[in-house]
Amino acid sequence: MAPSSEELKAVTGGTLQHYNQRAEAFWEGTRSHDVTQNIAAMLSHIRGEPPFTLLDFGCGPGRDLKALAELGHVGIGLDGALRFVEMARIHSGCEVWLQDFLALDLPERHFDGVFANASLFHVPRSELPRVLRALHATLKPGGILFSSIPHGADQEGWSNGRYGVFHAPESWRAFGTAAGFVELERYYRPSGAPPGEQPWLASVWRRE
Repeated sequence: MAPSSEELKAVTGGTLQHYNQRAEAFWEGTRSHDVTQNIAAMLSHIRGEPPFTLLDFGCGPGRDLKALAELGHVGIGLDGALRFVEMARIHSGCEVWLQDFLALDLPERHFDGVFANASLFHVPRSELPRVLRALHATLKPGGILFSSIPHGADQEGWSNGRYGVFHAPESWRAFGTAAGFVELERYYRPSGAPPGEQPWLASVWRRE
């Protein structure tokens, strides 16, 4: 049974409170993470000539947003945690939107790429179809969605103060396909690690 509106508010509110209260610690723990492989995977599939207009969906304190801008692209960040939005604006120098993932207000056919690194797994399964449709709509035709999620066996619920879904790889593929995306590439991270030590599923999708 799909969660009620009050249950969804609790999911969003609790997760955002967790991040707002731990924003500085989160930054210190993640600022040195290397996601150049993921950025390259997205950019390699975008058609046309750069610079590209890119949405960093769930930008956090702005690490990846800054990297995109430093590559010469027009980066716009989006996050639901106010503290992250404030930090990302300062760190990246880019425009950053404060938006709840479950209440998106995005321009249509605006972005060449959407970079959703470790963010979409916070969306409850019941709400994921409409969130993916919103990302599909905000991409230009032929635009690229990159996603990275911690995969599992379709577990859903609270973990360490945050709500998340650990999709089975084939379940994740089904969600993306149903939203109108065509999967172009997938791989597991960290690269070079044994399969049992690769908790992250990265995938690249095109809006046709």
